[in-house]
Amino acid sequence: MKRLFLILFAVAALSLAGWFGLRTMGDAHSLVSVAIPMQAPADLPDTPAEWRGRIDYRALDKQLSDLAQRPEMAGLAVAVVEDGKLSFVRTYGVSDSTTGAQVTPQTLFRWASVSKTATGIFAAALDKDGSVDLNRPVAALGTSLRLPGGAETHVTLDQLLAQRSGLTKNAYDERLEDGQDPALLRASLAGAPLQCEPGTCHTYQNIAFDAASEILAKAANKPFGDAIEDRFFRPLGMVSAGYGMARLTGAKDWAKPHRGRHVRPIKEAYWRVPAAAGVESDIVDFATWMQAMMGARTDVLPNAVLQLAHRPRVGTAHLYGGALRQANKDASYGLGWRSFTYEGHRLEGHSGAVEGYRATMIFEPATRTGVVAMWNSDWGFPFRIPFAAIDSYHKRPGVNWLDLSELPKTGSPLRPKAIAGDSRGPSTLP
Repeated sequence: MKRLFLILFAVAALSLAGWFGLRTMGDAHSLVSVAIPMQAPADLPDTPAEWRGRIDYRALDKQLSDLAQRPEMAGLAVAVVEDGKLSFVRTYGVSDSTTGAQVTPQTLFRWASVSKTATGIFAAALDKDGSVDLNRPVAALGTSLRLPGGAETHVTLDQLLAQRSGLTKNAYDERLEDGQDPALLRASLAGAPLQCEPGTCHTYQNIAFDAASEILAKAANKPFGDAIEDRFFRPLGMVSAGYGMARLTGAKDWAKPHRGRHVRPIKEAYWRVPAAAGVESDIVDFATWMQAMMGARTDVLPNAVLQLAHRPRVGTAHLYGGALRQANKDASYGLGWRSFTYEGHRLEGHSGAVEGYRATMIFEPATRTGVVAMWNSDWGFPFRIPFAAIDSYHKRPGVNWLDLSELPKTGSPLRPKAIAGDSRGPSTLP
């Protein structure tokens, strides 16, 4: 009888773990070396018969299909939430060009800097719990971070998560990419150049921002990634979502990083700053996260927590580049959270980039309509996808963000472009 119970328990645990493996309590290492596939939800809106709403989904699907054929692309996964409801899920292209494996709704991609939204939300939740005080200086919260002139003694956790450290943009990211230890890099930031007086302006960071992983793990009394998975991802049913390179590469179905159609070596650098860039998931769970950010799951994420995290703290430069940069204004940053105005509509979310991966989550809170998209290449053009969907929702005529006619039809993949005003290029995180 005891043996039967143990077998049934193991089967149930494997069912929950799905294709990404089991963890021991408090241990992030996989116990399952052979991934166990999970069935996709039966009610996904992934066929034309299920696409209903104000957005012209058939036209969007055609545009995305054409986009996925570009030589700059490998694979693409897109989901749309319209009026709070998951209304469109579609995947295109390949997760691995060497095998021809197709992207599916269960393919894991990296969130890159969209991971910062989970960090900001977690900090807000712990503040509401009384477990951490956002208004305390980071030096009092147990972190390796040191800032020029001892500014860590007055820069608060709130200011750190709003990217107000004062450091020169993306300080020491290149050293992280070279393999240096994040904690040592945070300590060495005391000698880094400043862009402004700490606390007075927005300067985008990864290494400094990841001081939050030390502070919040201590407040939660468990490893940073485990704490967020346990508090948010699992209660939201996001069984594919989690942290760590081994968790991604150990999955049965994951998107390999590409440059154009060529697979690139995967690099661990930004997983070592998990608060800044540690999350991976499939597209359905990414959409679930966006719905939660819209206020759909107040049992897990109360409105007071969302409002605290999303509230703008500091103005920023315009987002993205080229035409998109000209189309948005009044950009601000909250706790790992962006907001801006586009054609009179206030939008929120975040985008991200690491080598071989891109991700975006942009939505309009007023209509609870938005897009999540992930792709395994360095090309920035698909950051236009949310804007195309929002234009369709509002029946805005004469605009076609996904028009490919201006691009060369053949030849080598276009060189990747920086986004969100990032001058360092695609390896940094917007």
